[in-house]
Amino acid sequence: MAKTEVWRFIDSKKRTPEYNMALDEALLNWHSKGKIPPTIRFYGWNPATLSIGYFQKVEKEINMDAVKRHGLGFVRRPTGGRGVLHDQELTYSVIVSESHPNMPASVTEAYRVISEGLLEGFKEAGMEAYFSIPATDTDKQALKNPRSAVCFDAPSWYELVVEGRKVAGSAQTRQKGVILQHGSIILNLDEDKLFDLFRYSSDRIRERMQRNFKNKAVSINELREIPMSVYEASQVFKLGFERGLSIKLEPYTLTDEEEQEVEAIIERRYGTDEWNYRK
Repeated sequence: MAKTEVWRFIDSKKRTPEYNMALDEALLNWHSKGKIPPTIRFYGWNPATLSIGYFQKVEKEINMDAVKRHGLGFVRRPTGGRGVLHDQELTYSVIVSESHPNMPASVTEAYRVISEGLLEGFKEAGMEAYFSIPATDTDKQALKNPRSAVCFDAPSWYELVVEGRKVAGSAQTRQKGVILQHGSIILNLDEDKLFDLFRYSSDRIRERMQRNFKNKAVSINELREIPMSVYEASQVFKLGFERGLSIKLEPYTLTDEEEQEVEAIIERRYGTDEWNYRK
């Protein structure tokens, strides 16, 4: 029998928005240099945070007064996609080489392979999750030109869906020969707060989008009789990734030197207004 591949596992618990993005970037850099094996990381956010996609325009799309009023952190991700409110959730990131024998060359297919870990996690949690696949040309077109700045507004290729509604949202970037995929496993969702954070051309449009959103996205605890805690979620999804990717996860704690490198990335990028508010 083939030996199970060992990947590194980091559970960062709740960290600042700038730390979370800097560590994901540091892991990508270290993996590209062969310093670390493929890595899966779980984390949370303190304070709760609005993260925006790499290409989003703050002035046009985000209501920064509302972000401040709700006491939220704010950070721009290195990945694409739309705005995500990180609050009561388990966030994950996967760092693996593009040339890994189990990683397909196509972004969409690699996304599916990595998301098998999420699928197995939902199964472990007793939920009947499945991958969404856009059925019609209209659906495919909607993926290319999303109408909304809110990430959970539309399931895209291979997003995880339960009872027809999206339960996890992910984004991917590829740099230096390495895939970084990270995403949110939403335990509880405050829709009013979420929709406060974006700009709309009218109240009527906001109301319509928020109404539509209810039919498209759902949090795990809305679907469960017994609520799941972040701790429980981290247990089932760790198992899910091991099963879905046929790997063994070995816990790891960063060294002081590694932590210093993360701090340097914060100072250079995610802790700066130039990065977060540009465009």
